[in-house]
Amino acid sequence: MRNHGSIVSMTVCALLSVAGCNRQETARESAGTASPDAAAAAQQERARDLEDLQKRTDDLQQKWTSMQAEVRDERRAPTAALQAEVKEDVANARQAVANLGTTTPETWWERHERALESTADDIEADVRRLAKGRVPAATSKAEPNTTGGFEARRDAFVARLRTRVDGLEDALKDVKASGPTETEVQDTRARIDKLQDDLDRLRSVSPDDWWSVSVKRVREYVDRVAESVGRLDNDRRPSE
Repeated sequence: MRNHGSIVSMTVCALLSVAGCNRQETARESAGTASPDAAAAAQQERARDLEDLQKRTDDLQQKWTSMQAEVRDERRAPTAALQAEVKEDVANARQAVANLGTTTPETWWERHERALESTADDIEADVRRLAKGRVPAATSKAEPNTTGGFEARRDAFVARLRTRVDGLEDALKDVKASGPTETEVQDTRARIDKLQDDLDRLRSVSPDDWWSVSVKRVREYVDRVAESVGRLDNDRRPSE
């Protein structure tokens, strides 16, 4: 009986070993066929995204150049501040697309952090001007959390930037304005709301989302710059 049990045990082990080998072989076959195909498809999608964004920034540059010539011909021009802002935005949009082309799974998160912090910096500068410098101390920046895994760093960043953006929102809450300044206040509030929405979505992203998150950020920035260029017709003043 003992020998029979040993034979059965050896047979089971042999079968398990064969099954394990079959699973490993299947995994190797999958890695050798499906994975390269999926990687190639993902690479093609990224290339299409970049091509589309590069074309859009080329169109932006042409539209900006055309708009400048148009306002000169009509002897009317947008304010100097607006022209400088839009010119900088167009250049930044081109740079954002160029940076996207070199983004990798290893660098995307650090770049995304920097981009959102830069957005918060721009908004804070406007809030300080519109709210006469009344910005809570809670908006001050802190050193990023680089310890722990991705989720820990992500959650720490979202919580830190959320506190900062909440402070900017509160500072702008009671600002009263009229005319062009009122439009600027409304635009700044809209940018704050957009950043809040971005942070909401960011709470659930994973490293697998690296491209979708990165390309969405750049695409939305290009959209915003296109709207800024389009507003030049609406913000002209008579030339002196």
